[in-house]
Amino acid sequence: MAKPTLSMKPTGWFQVAWSAEVTVREVHRMTYFGREMVAWRTTSGQVAVFDAYCEHLGAHLGYGGHVEGENLVCPFHGWEWNSEGRNVCIPYENHPNKGRRIRSYPVVERNESIWIWHDVEGRAPYFDVPDVFADFDDGKSADDYYPSFPVGVLYRERLELHPQYIMENGVDFAHFKFVHKTPFIPEFTRQDFDEPVSYVDFTVAFDDAVSEDDVSSGVEAINGGLGVAVTKSWGMVDNRTLSAVTPVDDSTSDVRFTVWIGRKPGDQSAEMNDYAKTMANYIIEQFAADINIWAHQRYSDPPALSRREFEGFRALRAWAAQFYPDEQNRTHTHTSTVEATS
Repeated sequence: MAKPTLSMKPTGWFQVAWSAEVTVREVHRMTYFGREMVAWRTTSGQVAVFDAYCEHLGAHLGYGGHVEGENLVCPFHGWEWNSEGRNVCIPYENHPNKGRRIRSYPVVERNESIWIWHDVEGRAPYFDVPDVFADFDDGKSADDYYPSFPVGVLYRERLELHPQYIMENGVDFAHFKFVHKTPFIPEFTRQDFDEPVSYVDFTVAFDDAVSEDDVSSGVEAINGGLGVAVTKSWGMVDNRTLSAVTPVDDSTSDVRFTVWIGRKPGDQSAEMNDYAKTMANYIIEQFAADINIWAHQRYSDPPALSRREFEGFRALRAWAAQFYPDEQNRTHTHTSTVEATS
């Protein structure tokens, strides 16, 4: 494997858990961006994410910490911290310590997933987490799909890959034929990288019986920074997907993939039926084939691109540069060269 050369501390929204993993009153331990963290849910259902250590004497809140009402209670001396990381109670004093605050992260809970905003410069979020249903503006909602967790998900821990690898996959038309065994390469109909949230659409077929001149299916993708991509398929099995890559440390990332399958008419069951499970597993297998490449990939800068590849990769890498700390932008140009082809 090859350690990524890009900064592992990009700005943006990153998934740290599925919603079902953070239950009321329990504390969920995790490590992201080189920091020990805890996620917890208040009695009223609000999710908070903190750095893991109590500001009093440094106890790890994920080992014995517990939730009481709307506060997280330290296991060492019972200090209570609210969802903003502020101390609100010292049980043996008449007033809290207003001068200390545990680092907390902006949190969004959406599409059965928990997201934190990460920015080394401490800026507030300036774009939103894409919604796998609402943002495609087709009138469909989660009610039209079977719940995804826990059947329709994939989780791979601490792989030596970078979130940008996955985003580049979205403009890499040529890999579909070789990795996903499509009968021909897709045709891109939209590549919009003007804003932090970008859009990529293409036509594609997975059925060998379909000719290149008679394609009636495709994918629409929305990328929210480098941490999240949501897709909607049309003209094929009704599905939505969410892919998320979150840096753990300076070498590795966790990969999560979530699949929703459209409900059969009249079926309001609380979990996927056998048909939906089969379709979800097939889609997950396709994504796993990509992971097998990314996990052993070396980031090439500049890459040797064919003429047809140049425009898409150039646009995506120029777009990606905005999410890196200033020092990253000074040391990496994120430009591409074109390999001469005859």
